[in-house]
Amino acid sequence: MKPFITILVGSFLHLFAQASQPNIVLVFIDDMGWGDFSCFGNKAAKTPHIDRLAKEGVRFEQFYVNSPICSPSRTAISTGQYPQRWGITSYLAHRDMNSRRGMAQWLDPKAPMLARSLQQVGYATGHFGKWHMGGQRDVAEAPAITEYGFDASLTNFEGMGPKLLPLTLKPGWTEPRRIWSDAERLGQGTRWMLRSKITAGFVDEAIPFIQKAVKAKKPFYVNLWPDDVHSPFWPPVDKWADGKRGLYHSVLQEMDRQLGKLFDLIRSDPALYDNTLVLVCSDNGPEQGAGSAGPFRGFKTHLYEGGIRSSLIAWGPGMVAKHDHVNRASVFSAIDLVPTLLDLTGTPYPKGVIFDGESLPGTLLGQATTSRKAPIHFRRPPDRDSFYGDNDLPDLAVRVSDWKFLCEYDGSDPELYNLKTDLGETKNLAHEHPKLVANFTKSLIAWHESLPSDNGPQLTGQFRRKPAKKPKGK
Repeated sequence: MKPFITILVGSFLHLFAQASQPNIVLVFIDDMGWGDFSCFGNKAAKTPHIDRLAKEGVRFEQFYVNSPICSPSRTAISTGQYPQRWGITSYLAHRDMNSRRGMAQWLDPKAPMLARSLQQVGYATGHFGKWHMGGQRDVAEAPAITEYGFDASLTNFEGMGPKLLPLTLKPGWTEPRRIWSDAERLGQGTRWMLRSKITAGFVDEAIPFIQKAVKAKKPFYVNLWPDDVHSPFWPPVDKWADGKRGLYHSVLQEMDRQLGKLFDLIRSDPALYDNTLVLVCSDNGPEQGAGSAGPFRGFKTHLYEGGIRSSLIAWGPGMVAKHDHVNRASVFSAIDLVPTLLDLTGTPYPKGVIFDGESLPGTLLGQATTSRKAPIHFRRPPDRDSFYGDNDLPDLAVRVSDWKFLCEYDGSDPELYNLKTDLGETKNLAHEHPKLVANFTKSLIAWHESLPSDNGPQLTGQFRRKPAKKPKGK
């Protein structure tokens, strides 16, 4: 039997959602580290527009995405389910490479998309930015983005439909150059613009979409998924910098500036200000040598914290209970956002769908510090047994309470860390807690085997640049 307070809060949220149908904007940044926003500790770059959101909202320090690489992370945050269920476990690439890794060629349109559920209850739904869940390179027959529940879309080369394609320009060049020019065949309505301005291009497409929805008195759900801050780095010529990290920080700061136009629009309209929830986070950890994972070990593609912990900010002055609040306690992940947002908007769950995510509306709105009840499980991309200098990356991982456990597919090479006392995963405690290791191994392998397989076991070791050598601490 549910506690009375839980029933009361749930009833209030349901009535609130039915009465107001809050607007949702999801800003999903590409390849940004946990420590890259200045409000998360970056001293080398400034992100004042994002920092203001944190100041007026809630910043979460124990939020996870569900994969350390692009396509599966995007699948998880779109469906509320582990991406392994849909055969997307690494970044989607050429057809042969996808097949070699045991992956689907694109996300099945039957997946329980958050956008489709909201569209069915009257929301205007738009996707503006990177897609990367099907349609790129030689995969030219993938479904259009609008087949996933979006009324409108504008993407980059990694999606089907209208797109913005990048013109690159650096100091000393007399004219811009084109990349991905063959992507024009992947959808009508191609436009070219400087890579350094493409985030603004997506913002400028999202704003009239929002204004049209407001005029029609319709709530809206918008994905704003910039190409930034993914490499290669192309900041404005007048903001060029030295070295990889310097270029990265220039792109980061310019992205923040360009996103500010959308935040200012919401802030300046009383109706939007009171009834819009903006969520900002990154799809996975940073590229080595570019962004910062803060105190955490690992990078993009790693199951260590640096690859999967993401800097989530929730901003909605008329919705979020606490302002300038840092939630250091709640452990939850991207798959939890879908059921949470469905409940916040009063939207029925798709029939027959069981989400891997859990609904945590009080946590997201700053009213509680509840964590998800179930563990958060992870499986590495099948082609990433070795990357960024680690020649034998763990295959599986799980977060349970303060514990983080990692191992190989067969349970060997166990690693156990207490994240409460060891954020950097520096001290492997596996030999000190054999019962915990046995329990975690059994449950983690059971989770792994319960989901569709990919070709990770067959590809183990094939991408290593030199013979395997266990790093210290393993």
